[in-house]
Amino acid sequence: MDSLRMIDNWPVTTAAAVVVRGDGTVAGGHGPTGHRFALASVTKPLTAYAALVAVEEGAVELDEPAGPRGSTVRHLLAHTSGLAFDEHRVMAEPGTRRIYSNAGFEVLGDHIEKAADIPFAEYLRQAVLEPLGMAATELNGTPAAAAVSTADDLARFAAELLSPTLVARQTHAEATSVAFPGLRGVLPGYGNQSPNDWGLGMEIRGDKSPHWTGASSSPATFGHFGQAGTFLWVDPRAGAACVALADRDFGEWAVEAWPPFTDAVLAELG
Repeated sequence: MDSLRMIDNWPVTTAAAVVVRGDGTVAGGHGPTGHRFALASVTKPLTAYAALVAVEEGAVELDEPAGPRGSTVRHLLAHTSGLAFDEHRVMAEPGTRRIYSNAGFEVLGDHIEKAADIPFAEYLRQAVLEPLGMAATELNGTPAAAAVSTADDLARFAAELLSPTLVARQTHAEATSVAFPGLRGVLPGYGNQSPNDWGLGMEIRGDKSPHWTGASSSPATFGHFGQAGTFLWVDPRAGAACVALADRDFGEWAVEAWPPFTDAVLAELG
């Protein structure tokens, strides 16, 4: 795909990108797609998917208590537990505000670890990484932001998000639909959004503006970006997904480069 060559002009040392079609096949790749990058918050969809597997295995339930008083696994996944961004401090009643929370995902990982009686990183490996053949991916710390992976591995995960095999379609649909609709909140790097739509571990584009995806991305687009200069989006209406990884922290360069890149990818897919 010629559009993927746009990453050559990004102000980064190393970048790689892969596009996946709706049937799971790779439409194109560019750059060192086997190079391992820090994912930062692109870790969260992996953690969330492990949580969904844990739900289907009966280790946890979406609506069981977890985190602050009144919070559940569902609240933690949807950033509505009330926990602060990077502190285990309660800032709101569960379900009343969309507070993007690394702390919430740390609590989620601890909760699953205790319920499954296995370290969360190992649970993630067994539940998601190993079945999808993501041998280059590992979690080395917080389930909020400490995974490393390659564009090739994340393309396998993107194929799963396009057509689930590890969880039921109903579970997948719930995860990629708006949870606790209508809530305002801050989208990191892009300011206040109303509403600030999220599913279960997946950010949902909706009508957010500004946004890190493209002007032509459908409102149904879901995924995540990371402060390490990484993103993964899935546009079910386009029947495609895109992974782009770089080795420069998110900043103005990404705000300027990512949306036209996504629009070019979608235009080429056609």
